[in-house]
Amino acid sequence: MITNLELNIDRLEDFSGTVSVKKQNKILLEKAYGLANFSFNVKNKINTKHGIASGAKLFTAIAICQLVDSGLLSFDTLLKDCLNIKYLNYDDRITIKHLLTHSSGIPDYFEEDDINNVNEFSELYQNPPMYMLKTPKDHLKLFKNNPMEFEPGYKFDYTNAGYILLGLIIEEKSGLEFKEYMKKNIINKLKLSNTGYFSIDKLPEGCSYGYTKDHNGNLKSNIYSIPIVGGPDGGIYINVQDMSKVWNALLNFKLLREATTKELLTPHIHCENDCYYGYGIYIIKKENEIYKYFLMGGDPGAEFMSAVYPQNNVEVIVMCNRDSGANDVAMLVENSLC
Repeated sequence: MITNLELNIDRLEDFSGTVSVKKQNKILLEKAYGLANFSFNVKNKINTKHGIASGAKLFTAIAICQLVDSGLLSFDTLLKDCLNIKYLNYDDRITIKHLLTHSSGIPDYFEEDDINNVNEFSELYQNPPMYMLKTPKDHLKLFKNNPMEFEPGYKFDYTNAGYILLGLIIEEKSGLEFKEYMKKNIINKLKLSNTGYFSIDKLPEGCSYGYTKDHNGNLKSNIYSIPIVGGPDGGIYINVQDMSKVWNALLNFKLLREATTKELLTPHIHCENDCYYGYGIYIIKKENEIYKYFLMGGDPGAEFMSAVYPQNNVEVIVMCNRDSGANDVAMLVENSLC
């Protein structure tokens, strides 16, 4: 079965990235495809670090849950009691839980129509430019003057802005800068030696570069199309081995108390069809049972899909340094093994 799966992945056109598949904690497939650096013809390796875009929201959710475990927050704590939001003009009823579950009503950075109407994603990062977006506070300029879209708790509506505010709360409650907190309490704690919030203009050795398409369909670097460094809403670099450590630590209560972990993994709000959202994580239910927990992320030059299927004891991690490809691979694995 796994041989056929590998052959099917090999047949995918232009896939560039790394794939890891485990069943019952045993490796079924670990393989790298394509190039990490097109200019110097550097191939992706199985330990190559990739940007995972919004897949990193799980890390932010875990950090918030750690603060809950420490007694510094509760999921019902109000945003207005965490930050001075007079300059934000948002609803006083917004809670930590609303922010974690994308149900706060706070608008995202850009209207979807605006994104669909531009040919270059980089055009969205003009004021401020992407190279100025280095901290959670830097991102406030992108949305602080936008009005609420709906009352807190009304519905699921994905917003990166809510996770930026969670990053600011982490800084306020911990007394540490966001990246410093994440390094101390997650990255170092789990000994994730190939993980970090790296600046894309000076990536360390072993990282892939992201490639997106221009007006003519030609590949180019994504360096002007995403914030220069990742933050609470996404953009961490990690490899498949470290991502597997994160899944293992989370599901075995090595990062959070058992009760808090179960809270994070609870289907709190309905997204669509059989898909729900927990805290920083998507959840698929079938016949009222958990079919899979999964993470996904997409930026120009990066796509990420990772899932755990508890009933099948399967773990899938797919990282891609192109606009797309990870979802196709992940679906091949799901259809073969789950």
